[in-house]
Amino acid sequence: MLNFPNAKINIGLNITERRADGYHNLETVFYPVNIKDALEAITAPQLNFQSSGISIPGRVEDNLCVKGYHLLRQDYDISPVSIHLHKHIPIGAGLGGGSADAAFFIKLLSDMFGLNLSIDQMENYARQLGADCAFFIQNKPVFAYGKGDEFKPVSLDLSAYKIVLVMPPAHVSTGEAYRGVKPKPVNQSLQELVALPVTEWKHHIKNDFEESVFKNHPAIRGVKAALYNAGALYASMSGSGASVFGIFEELPDLSHLERENEVFYDV
Repeated sequence: MLNFPNAKINIGLNITERRADGYHNLETVFYPVNIKDALEAITAPQLNFQSSGISIPGRVEDNLCVKGYHLLRQDYDISPVSIHLHKHIPIGAGLGGGSADAAFFIKLLSDMFGLNLSIDQMENYARQLGADCAFFIQNKPVFAYGKGDEFKPVSLDLSAYKIVLVMPPAHVSTGEAYRGVKPKPVNQSLQELVALPVTEWKHHIKNDFEESVFKNHPAIRGVKAALYNAGALYASMSGSGASVFGIFEELPDLSHLERENEVFYDV
C-alpha cells in the first residue's frame, strides 16, 4: 500500500510562553503544500525500514514511522511490515516532513489492516509521536495552539496565488531556534490576523524564530529579502527554518536563487 505524505508551511508563528513541562505554548497557522514524500508498506516476515532519496539521519528504531508501527501494535494485532520511504521533503526545513510521514503511516496502517480508526483515534496516536503530527491526519488549514497539537479550523484558501519555497544550504535545529526566542503574549491572535488580505500580512504576521535564526544564518535572511525583491506579497521562514516561502500573484523567476538553493515552484 502506498501514499504520499505532504509538507506544511507555517503562516505566522508566535511563541507565547514556556510551559511547566518544558515545552512552549505557541500559535501558528499550518497550511499544507504540495511537496511530497512517497511511503509504501507491504506485509513481511519481520518489521524493517528502508529509505531512498534524501538521506535520513539517526537510528532506524527512532524513525517516526517505526515508532508509529509499534504504537499501533500495542493495541492491534497487526502483522510485521516492510516500510520504504522515498524522502523528497527537505529535512531540517520547518516543513514537518517527519511528522507527515508518521501521520500518513498511521493512516496507511489503518487502511491496510482494516482498523477503521476514527479521525480522533488517529490524531491521538499522532500526538504521541510529535507536536505537529496530528495536523497531517486531516491535512487541512488550521489555527494551531498549545504545543502546536490543538487545532481550530481556519477558512484559508491560497489556491489563487503561487507559493514558492526556497531551501537554503543551512540546517536549523529546533533546539537552536527555541534557545534564541523569548516568549511573549500576543496583542492580536493569528486566528484573526490570517483573515486579513494577503497583501496586509507582511505588516501584521511574523515568525518569532526569524530574529535569532537570521543572526546565526544570514543566508536565510537573504532568501527572504530576495523573495520580497522578486515581488512576493508575503514571505516568511517556515517553522524554525531553514526553508523560506513566498506568496506571489504570478510565478516569479528565481533562477538567481537556484544556484545555491533548492527552489520548489508552485507548491
